[in-house]
Amino acid sequence: MAHEKLNVVVAGAGAMGTGIAQVALLNNCRVVVYDSYDAALQKSEQKLFTDLHKLSEKGKITAEVVEECKKNISFSNSLNSVTGAGLFIEAIIEDLQTKQNLFTDVERMVDDNCILATNTSSLSVISIGANCKKQDRVVGLHFFNPAAIMPLVEIVPSLNTSQAVVEKCKLVIDSFKKIAVIAKDTPGFIVNRIARPYYGEAIRIYEEGVANFATIDWAMKEKGGFKMGPFELMDFIGNDINYKVTETVFEQMFYDQRYKPSQTQKRLYEGKLFGRKTGKGYFNYADGATMPEPLKNDKTAEKFVTVFYAC
Repeated sequence: MAHEKLNVVVAGAGAMGTGIAQVALLNNCRVVVYDSYDAALQKSEQKLFTDLHKLSEKGKITAEVVEECKKNISFSNSLNSVTGAGLFIEAIIEDLQTKQNLFTDVERMVDDNCILATNTSSLSVISIGANCKKQDRVVGLHFFNPAAIMPLVEIVPSLNTSQAVVEKCKLVIDSFKKIAVIAKDTPGFIVNRIARPYYGEAIRIYEEGVANFATIDWAMKEKGGFKMGPFELMDFIGNDINYKVTETVFEQMFYDQRYKPSQTQKRLYEGKLFGRKTGKGYFNYADGATMPEPLKNDKTAEKFVTVFYAC
């Protein structure tokens, strides 16, 4: 499966779907990006082609590769475009009912050998495929943002997923030159399960008045060795996604207080202050805006890091 030109359909023309499409496209696949919104498809196409040309300008791929990629990708607002897919990857909103409906619709249109994968960050894989007739082919393939750069992919089989499907997915992810890890179908899987207390403790330190966003981020980068601070990272991921994942993990972990969402998160979500993609979140990204300066104190920073690692 991984050695042939695989037909991949990605549902969802947002940042994740576009990134996953780029990964598949650059690794010998034919790709269709499906979305019901034409504006999203246009934005996805523009972003993908712009990124391909940038890679060419930097010498990472040739102009011939760019042209080949353009031949091997299409963008469609019709669900009929899933016909003929060998691998279907869903990357739409984190809503269980919407995902379930999509999977049951897609299952009726693809053959029995097509793998149905979800890129969910936090929802149960077994729940997403619960209404499918062949639940053994439903699996989680969780890429990380930005998918074209981040090397890790969580392969998440449910209790119903066949071992053959897991092995095929491992071959595909290997062919994508990604690092595959097998995770159980538990809330947040591996990375998001670990990340929730990290984000939560950062927000609690802010809400308790210990330090501002910029100072906490500086401490974690300067003393903790992180490439991005928690607030910078949440703004990059999107506070809409981050809040919904936190809320879902909290509920699915039977309201374990370690995963409890905060009022700060909720207000940003309600105000549609999603971070970089909206121009404002924990920080202001508007043109001309200046980032706040951290209040640098090495001893305080070391205390922050100690608290985080104790979470």
